[in-house]
Amino acid sequence: MNTDSLRCAGFGPRLASLLLDFVVTISFGALVLWGNSSFRLFDLYFLIPGTLFELFYNVYLVRRYGGTPGKLLAGIAIRKVDGTPVGYREAFLRFSVTFGFRLLTSVALLFALFQMTDAEYFSLSFVERSKRMIELAPAWHTPVQWVQTVWIWGELLVLLTNKKRRALHDFIAGTIVVYTSPSSSDTALKPATAPQVG
Repeated sequence: MNTDSLRCAGFGPRLASLLLDFVVTISFGALVLWGNSSFRLFDLYFLIPGTLFELFYNVYLVRRYGGTPGKLLAGIAIRKVDGTPVGYREAFLRFSVTFGFRLLTSVALLFALFQMTDAEYFSLSFVERSKRMIELAPAWHTPVQWVQTVWIWGELLVLLTNKKRRALHDFIAGTIVVYTSPSSSDTALKPATAPQVG
């Protein structure tokens, strides 16, 4: 595929796509909030369905359509660096680090939930409950949070400091994020040539 016509999407469109994905999945988030406020072990019951939904949203849809709904609504898509569509391998690799952090965090908080009684759980406000769960989480939960924070800032730094606007997960998966419309542009893969005169 000729990559000259591909134009890489930068920080603005990618941020917009994250916000759009938040809007698209807000009902899913509302279900989780309701479940956590109603059942102490909701996170345990929801671990497998929630994991399958995340894989569907961030891997299957990316493989099938070239992006999450937020990316497609923002007019951008994920491609391999040669411009060809991504496969399941690339889609999973892009999501793998975030997925790993989410699973580790979920497991750590499940340990905390098992140490609480229903009476204690429901006697606490949302903020108090969150603090208490962090207190009861295994010791390795805090280092995981630190590493996750470093990862997030590293993603942003790398995205802003390379010409093709690739984040760390793009380098891991061998992908780029491009505009779906060739007329839109943020950062071209190659510099445009000067127009011929005469």
